[in-house]
Amino acid sequence: MTTPRKSRVITFSMPPEMAEQVRHLMQEEGRTMSELIREALRLYMDDREWRSLLRYGQRRAREMGISPEDVERLLEEYRASRSQE
Repeated sequence: MTTPRKSRVITFSMPPEMAEQVRHLMQEEGRTMSELIREALRLYMDDREWRSLLRYGQRRAREMGISPEDVERLLEEYRASRSQE
């Protein structure tokens, strides 16, 4: 009896030039295409989440009347207080 697969196989296409770049990366880094694509997708999803959080923070700051200058000042004050500990 075989154990169930813990991953899914997904087929996708890319331009030939990109495929060649990926092939070079595979050779340079000694990694598989799956590893490179997984890492690229993880980085993309992390970046997307970060941008979403940034938009939320900007929206909340506007609602609270906090300007970008206020944020810089508050960060500087916080960092200064942390360095005195």
